[in-house]
Amino acid sequence: NEVLGDTKNRVAYDKYGEQWQHADKIEESRRRQGAGGFPGGGGGHGSQSFQFEGDLSDLFSGGGNGRFDSLFRRAAGRQRGQDLEHSVSVTLNEAYHGATRTVQLSTGGGPGARIEVNIPVGVADGQRIRLSGKGAPGMNGGSPGDLFLSIRVQPHPSYKRDGNNLRIVVDVPVADAALGGEVHVPTLKGKALALNVPAGTQAGRTFRLAGQGMPTSTGGFGDLLAEVRLVLPEELTDEQRALFEQLRASSISQPAAAGD
Repeated sequence: NEVLGDTKNRVAYDKYGEQWQHADKIEESRRRQGAGGFPGGGGGHGSQSFQFEGDLSDLFSGGGNGRFDSLFRRAAGRQRGQDLEHSVSVTLNEAYHGATRTVQLSTGGGPGARIEVNIPVGVADGQRIRLSGKGAPGMNGGSPGDLFLSIRVQPHPSYKRDGNNLRIVVDVPVADAALGGEVHVPTLKGKALALNVPAGTQAGRTFRLAGQGMPTSTGGFGDLLAEVRLVLPEELTDEQRALFEQLRASSISQPAAAGD
């Protein structure tokens, strides 16, 4: 009340802080020394330093300068939030089409917020996705950390991934491989494609179906590589056995090629 109730005292307090009661002596010393600073120190030419006892933050506390105290303390204690890591498992279909996941964040002091994250199309196993500003909150006005998603793509029973390409084994009946025919190849787009198998196709031959692989970062697609696996009947009928006997006999009776 003594300070705030008197205009002169308040002006002195705003200017000198807790040394306001010595305002007259300070001003007299300044006039006597012809310097622009405060007395009590060993300043250089044209200036004097002010000797202040106590914590530096006290210099900004109270009176009209109280607003500087909070600014000083916030700047000194501002800290960026911690980066967080979270593992996310997706199927190959989800990696193909994209997906969403609800992630429960953990900040070390207990469970944090639950956020929904988008898994981009074409994501690969082992890929690390950075979500800026989705980590732990900062302290004293500091910026939040980042959230890193470690992606694990589960194995698929039919497809194997090869970069942006997919590989699949396609069963082809031996008769179709020998005479030519058509088989259907499933795709991750949800529909099967007809594959024309030419006559004389051997086991292990690979056909490339362009644009039927994984989505790429440039907006395109890889290819689907279909490898032929010959399929024989598990149990032959009498007719089938007779036909295979004729085939074997004809193969044996064929004359050897020149040079053999």
